[in-house]
Amino acid sequence: MSKAVNWKKQLKADPIDWLLEEDNPGVRYLALRDIVDAVEKEINVARQKAHREGLIATILDNMNPEGWWVHPGAVYAPKCTGTSWSILTLAQMGGSIQEDKRIATTCSYLLDNALVKGGQFSSTGDATKTFNCFQGNMLTSLMDLGCRDERIDKAYEWTARTVTGEELPTEVTKEGLDKADNSSSRLYPFSAITGPLFSCRRLKHCAWAGAKIMLAFSRIPEEKRSPLVKRAIEAGVDYFFASDPATAEFPGETAPRPDHRWWRFHFPVTGMDLLQVTEALTGLGYGTDPRLANTLDLIRSKQDENGRWLRERNYGYWHKWWVDYGPYNKPNKWVTLRAMQVLKQAAEQT
Repeated sequence: MSKAVNWKKQLKADPIDWLLEEDNPGVRYLALRDIVDAVEKEINVARQKAHREGLIATILDNMNPEGWWVHPGAVYAPKCTGTSWSILTLAQMGGSIQEDKRIATTCSYLLDNALVKGGQFSSTGDATKTFNCFQGNMLTSLMDLGCRDERIDKAYEWTARTVTGEELPTEVTKEGLDKADNSSSRLYPFSAITGPLFSCRRLKHCAWAGAKIMLAFSRIPEEKRSPLVKRAIEAGVDYFFASDPATAEFPGETAPRPDHRWWRFHFPVTGMDLLQVTEALTGLGYGTDPRLANTLDLIRSKQDENGRWLRERNYGYWHKWWVDYGPYNKPNKWVTLRAMQVLKQAAEQT
C-alpha cells in the first residue's frame, strides 16, 4: 500500500475535491503541488492562474512598482498591509519569483531596506530593533518565494547565533556589527533580544518566535546547513521537546498556563499555533518522533466530519488584510491545507 493511501487514513473524510475547486486558485495550486502530487504541467497551469486571478494577484496589484506597499521606507507598518506583511502572506499563499517579476522586485526591496550588514532584519533599518519573530518570518518568506540572494546566508548565520548564543553580542552598531567587526561606531544594546534560545525582552524564552525561526531553518536543505545552523537546530529541537508540545508548556511561556492561542489554528499565520510548531519540526525531519505524536493527534482531532479544519481567531487586525481569507469558526480551505500538508509530510517520513 502506498504512502499516499496510508496518510489519508488520518482523515475522517477526504476534502481534496473541495480544495481543488476553482473558486480559490491559490489553494488549488498548493493542493495540486503538495497534497495530490499532480503532474508538473498541471501544477504549472494552476500556479500561473493563482498569480493571475487569485488572492496573490490582488496583493501584487496593490504593490508599488518599486516593491513596497502603502509607503516606502520602514517595511513593517501598517499591520497586515505593510511591505513585510504583504511579503509574508504572498509566501504563505505560494507566491513565486519565477511566476511574477514583481515578487523578485519586492524581495530585493526587503533585503535593501530591512536587512542590515550584521544579518539582522529590522522593520526600521536599525539592527538594535530586531525581533526573533520578525527574523524568522522574513527568512521563511524569502525562501518560500524562491529568493536565493547571498545576503540571506548572513542572516541565517546571525539567526543561528541568537539560538546557540555563540559569539552573541549584547551591543551592536545600528548596522548590526559588534566589536569584532567595528572599531569606530557607537554600540547600542538590543531592545528585544536579551539572550540565546529565543530570549526576548525580560530574558524570557519566546516559543512564538522560536517556531518561526525553526521554520526558517527547515527551509535550508540539509546538505547546505552550516555546522552553526545544525547546532542551532539541535538546540531548538531540544527546546520544543522539553515538554510535550501538545501542552504548549514551552520553557519561558507565561504562567500559570500557556496562551490559549496555541490551540487556535489560523491563516495567514502571523501569530502562534501548534500547527506551525509541528510544521517546523516535521520540516526538520521529526515527523515520526514519538515526542510529536500527541501534537499530531491533536491536529487530527480538530478536523470535522468532512475532514476540514476551521479558521479560528488567533491574532488581531483580521479586518485589515488586503484580501478576505474566509470567516472565522467555519471550515477553511487555507487552514485545511496547512493541516493536511503537515499530516502528509509526517506520515511520509516513516
